[in-house]
Amino acid sequence: MSTTPTRFKCGGFLRLLASGIQPCIFRQHQSSRANLRRLLSNTQPGENVRPLEGVKVLDLTRVLAGPFATMILGDLGAEIFKVERPGAGDDTRSWGPPFVGDESVYFLSVNRNKKSIAVNLKDPRGAKIILELAGMCDVLVENYLPGKLAQMGLGYDDVHKAAPRLVYCSISGYGQTGPLSQRPGYDSIASAVSGMMHITGPEDGDPVRPGVAMTDLATGLYAHGAIMAALLQCHRTGRGVHIDCNLLSTQVACLTHIAANYLNAGKEARRWGTAHESIVPYQGFRTKDGYLVVAAGNDKQFVKVCKMLGLNHLSDEPKYKSNTLRVQHRQKLLHILSQRFLEEVTGEWLRRFEGTGVPCGPINNIQQVFSEPQVANNGLILEMNHPTAGRIAVPGPAVRFSTFESREPMTPPMIGQHTVQVLRDSLSYSDDVINQLLASGTVSTAEIGV
Repeated sequence: MSTTPTRFKCGGFLRLLASGIQPCIFRQHQSSRANLRRLLSNTQPGENVRPLEGVKVLDLTRVLAGPFATMILGDLGAEIFKVERPGAGDDTRSWGPPFVGDESVYFLSVNRNKKSIAVNLKDPRGAKIILELAGMCDVLVENYLPGKLAQMGLGYDDVHKAAPRLVYCSISGYGQTGPLSQRPGYDSIASAVSGMMHITGPEDGDPVRPGVAMTDLATGLYAHGAIMAALLQCHRTGRGVHIDCNLLSTQVACLTHIAANYLNAGKEARRWGTAHESIVPYQGFRTKDGYLVVAAGNDKQFVKVCKMLGLNHLSDEPKYKSNTLRVQHRQKLLHILSQRFLEEVTGEWLRRFEGTGVPCGPINNIQQVFSEPQVANNGLILEMNHPTAGRIAVPGPAVRFSTFESREPMTPPMIGQHTVQVLRDSLSYSDDVINQLLASGTVSTAEIGV
């Protein structure tokens, strides 16, 4: 087994990023300066280079928050090494139906642009592989119960000794310390504990879980942003950092004005359905064939709403002259508006409101979402050819950059699809050593070719 590769210092790496040049990993026995001169001579500023080209991310996460964060990093050009349990892999590989072939659609939705390596972390030889990979990576992301990786010799303190410039991001349910830190993190539980469910649901109904795991997804977004900031900090200081990112903190922070209302005015929150506590009308209305959301954010827009509905007299009534008054008299006003909206189909209301400056839109089902021309225009349907599932489609990246075009993504990997490739090419393991690790069950590989 040859010497483990070393990484560029993050300061040099980020300076290359800023200049639009792809950084590279130099082995100890190579001439770094010669490689850098070659790279400089062959790369021109302004090439179609993604922001995180050359960044290597060791992904020890599963389910949603962590995989969502690392998928975003992969969309931006980072090389993602997804570490999975031999045999079972990421928990979401079994979450279904629906399945496409044998593949869970849930797993496929958040794991593109990743290389899967199947490693048994409980085996000391497996932990050693992870430590060696950490030494050649810029970022490590994990979502184990706090303290669990430390028991395997892979906690932040352990990894920091081997890779002092590594950005180590821990994602948990409640944080690395505190009375709840040892509880496992689940979106629905964190959504309940954080107050999210308390404010979600019908006005006179029970608390409701959001239709997708928004606490998990928001945590993934927070983690992605924190990792980007930590890479910049590493550029300035030359030192790595431990990031504590968790579901509870994310969701409480996302309460924003609801939290501020309580902290500053002692005002307890309540559920409003589709309505807004402080603006009227600003909610969903049932139509003859569906639902429509209308948002009159100021008094002029309210006048236009009344005009489009043929209810001009409402805008002349003193008790509806200002938003503050409309909030006070919301019940009667909303009853009148609701009855009027029931008289026409959604499409007719949309036609009438088009060009008026009043924000409005239909409450689409998912089929209607992906029939929306703007969704197609924004590149939000991403198709890929999966080795066993065939042609698949998932939601595409939400953000566009003027400096690079989206490339054909790597399909979500099979369990251990890249194990042999990573051990051989990234860690320079010999075929004999790789075969020994496979035979012992320390690592595994997919049955398809790698």
